[in-house]
Amino acid sequence: MKSGEPTPASNNLRQFMRQHPLFSFFFIAYAISWILSIPFILSEWGVSQGDFTIVFAIKSFGPFLAAYIMTGILEGKWGKRLLRQWIRQKRAGWGWYLFVLLGIPVLLVLGFIIQPGVLASFTGFTPVLLVSYPLTFVAVFFGGGPLGEEPGWRGFALPRLQKRYGPLWGTLILGVVWTCWHLPDFLTSAQGGGPGTGFSAFLANFPIFLVLVMSLAVILTWIFNRTGGSVIMALLAHASVNTPQVVIMPLFPALDTTRLNLAALISFGLMALLLLVLTRGRLGYKLEQEPDQAPAAQE
Repeated sequence: MKSGEPTPASNNLRQFMRQHPLFSFFFIAYAISWILSIPFILSEWGVSQGDFTIVFAIKSFGPFLAAYIMTGILEGKWGKRLLRQWIRQKRAGWGWYLFVLLGIPVLLVLGFIIQPGVLASFTGFTPVLLVSYPLTFVAVFFGGGPLGEEPGWRGFALPRLQKRYGPLWGTLILGVVWTCWHLPDFLTSAQGGGPGTGFSAFLANFPIFLVLVMSLAVILTWIFNRTGGSVIMALLAHASVNTPQVVIMPLFPALDTTRLNLAALISFGLMALLLLVLTRGRLGYKLEQEPDQAPAAQE
């Protein structure tokens, strides 16, 4: 066998991945992200020394890398070009940008202030917020989850799940997978875990987080479908969910991780229910929005 030629084992693996693209995508996304989470978790619990915050941020690119690998295996270089096009596309009108960039943060803040004692703890806005918010938004967009996750969850997995299971069941399946992908986070302070916490903290936080992510999955599916399959809108919406947690949450000292997730659940859960009722579970899905598939690359 010549050097560089694929072995029978690698050919069999590629064939399996072509036959089971969703399973393969989810497996790769989990493997990359969970493995990269280990150093940060061990550091937080005092098992190892060092600052692995950057590695913990990079782990969010597991879904992106999994999508890139799978599009290459399924469709060759054309598929990789398509992935880059998904990230660059701008199909939505200005109204969608207004909703995503302003409406989503407003919904989250409303979820903050309706909780008892939260509004009373408000420390007040400062002019610095006008500068820090957009700068933080950019940082979150590139390194806080959206860019690392959405080309995978919405760009690769969602179209295939909707085509196979329909928009409602496809979204619910993705919501569960998306939630469980975050499981290592519950061993860290990012989700109320870390040293000094026990299983009770997980039992308190995980159910709220599960319903929250399922609600967000419904909303992001609706945005994705109504904007013609725009991954960039899903990226911006994801960033608009995460950024207020970094910039606005500190203005309300009464908020902790549990109450933050509860606030988001109240706002986005009600919106998700409304969307499910108004769209009858279709969430704006149309068969003709499926992207054209190029022939698989020749062996």
